[in-house]
Amino acid sequence: MGWAMAGHGADEHPHGADRLCEAGDRVYSRAVRRGRLPRREAERVPCLLELALLHPDPDDMDYLVPTSPQEVMTRLLRGMYDEVRASQRRVGSAVAAFEWYAGLGRQVPSAGASAEGPAIRVLDGLARIQAAMDEATQACTSEVLTVQPGGIRREAELSEGLHRAMALRGRGVRMRDLYTHVARHGHGLLSYLELMGDAVEARTLDEVVERLILFDRTVAFIPANAERTMALELRHPALVEYLGTVFERLWRLAIPLTAPLPDTGIEGISHREQSIAALLAEGHQDAVIAERLGISVRTCRAHIARLSETLGAVSRTQLGVRIAQAGLDGARPPVVIPPGRGSPTAR
Repeated sequence: MGWAMAGHGADEHPHGADRLCEAGDRVYSRAVRRGRLPRREAERVPCLLELALLHPDPDDMDYLVPTSPQEVMTRLLRGMYDEVRASQRRVGSAVAAFEWYAGLGRQVPSAGASAEGPAIRVLDGLARIQAAMDEATQACTSEVLTVQPGGIRREAELSEGLHRAMALRGRGVRMRDLYTHVARHGHGLLSYLELMGDAVEARTLDEVVERLILFDRTVAFIPANAERTMALELRHPALVEYLGTVFERLWRLAIPLTAPLPDTGIEGISHREQSIAALLAEGHQDAVIAERLGISVRTCRAHIARLSETLGAVSRTQLGVRIAQAGLDGARPPVVIPPGRGSPTAR
């Protein structure tokens, strides 16, 4: 859903609902406090009508009533989710293209090797991958960006890369890590971040792209097979820059690990269940949803059962209909149910 201004008043108020102008802020806040306000008080801020933050009072057309802040929040969150999904689709296509080109590269002599090595190198086996990562760590001087999918990080995974992280911290290298929201529940990750201090900043999203490690915006590592026993070492400037841009887009949309997850604004439905509902509406199977969100299939099905109970659905078909009716399919903003006025089936 777009929130850009269009039509009358766009020149004077070039913004969206996520950053109101000063005049719009004052008028909208006043409308929320009062419940409604005379139409003339909003004449200088047409942006509020164009952004659907104010709309005519059906009982008295000379007055305007505000859209509830909870509904505005859910609209903004849905826009963020759409951006994330679009970025993930683009990255998936790019990774498939990298693998195809890498396959061609093994068949012909390399004509684009640089002083640091070939633009795309296939690393076969965990030993070669770890050796290449150690080499990149030693050469790194300023920044490491990582995307870590898969939910809660296992202690063994964190321990395997700890020596590299400590070496980087000792040289003053800044590290930024992206995880799924599920990773917030891992005690090992919290201990790791406490040990690293301000050298590492972490944020989370509902879903992240496949694993990515980017050193100094010059060399990147991504998986080359589903088992992650092969990797691609990328040094082509255009590819590395593209991956850095994708990371920054996801980072901007992510939530700091130290901040709580936003409320969905829908009584009885958690943030994770809202994400599951959107993926169900896209037609994904339970196993795919679980993998994308970094949870087990069993946990995923437990959330689906709670969704069915909350929405009053007795079958998967009916659940799909109820998801669409509640706006949880992403086709329109979710319905905001004020506290105390939820469905009889709500927990």
